[in-house]
Amino acid sequence: MPNIKIFSGSSHQDLSQKIADRLGLELGKVVTKKFSNQETCVEIGESVRGEDVYIVQSGCGEINDNLMELLIMINACKIASASRVTAVIPCFPYARQDKKDKSRAPISAKLVANMLSVAGADHIITMDLHASQIQGFFDIPVDNLYAEPAVLKWIRENISEWRNCTIVSPDAGGAKRVTSIADRLNVDFALIHKERKKANEVDRMVLVGDVKDRVAILVDDMADTCGTICHAADK
Repeated sequence: MPNIKIFSGSSHQDLSQKIADRLGLELGKVVTKKFSNQETCVEIGESVRGEDVYIVQSGCGEINDNLMELLIMINACKIASASRVTAVIPCFPYARQDKKDKSRAPISAKLVANMLSVAGADHIITMDLHASQIQGFFDIPVDNLYAEPAVLKWIRENISEWRNCTIVSPDAGGAKRVTSIADRLNVDFALIHKERKKANEVDRMVLVGDVKDRVAILVDDMADTCGTICHAADK
């Protein structure tokens, strides 16, 4: 593969190594360290002039540090004359803050999109965005890949009674996701309507659909405290 360089941020080096192995490439040399005042320092250890650069950094773990590290890496490659910089972000940071759900609330996903563009990213590859409209926050191309085919394969291979299962969404927002999986497996679906007092705390849940004597497969796209999915499992 001509002129492709893959660099890994510190969020998930194992994933970056697997991507590089699958492509038959070596990971690019990069040193990330912190100054004593916790500022992030990134040094790209090889020439990227005229190269097609891919930077793999997920929005998990120390999310703010990882985001800042990604922005600095993109900028470092851009000012070192890389021809194109693609940010590979499997888990997009701040994706749940995608709309103004109450007065004076920020739209942080849009802010992250602006920061990535200003840092110099030419292309974004991400997976299963919390809300597909986040793609519209960018003026650069965004590929929103879906994990659904891998999920379907896993269900068929690992759940022996998958033909007699019900796909359940722990919240109404995920209804589209579960109906798509249920249609592909040709099984029924159900959903749970929840009422929240405040974020991360579920007040009351109502099951809509039938799961009696069946294997219930809960599908959600974002697990933070896992409170929702545990309540749903109890229900």
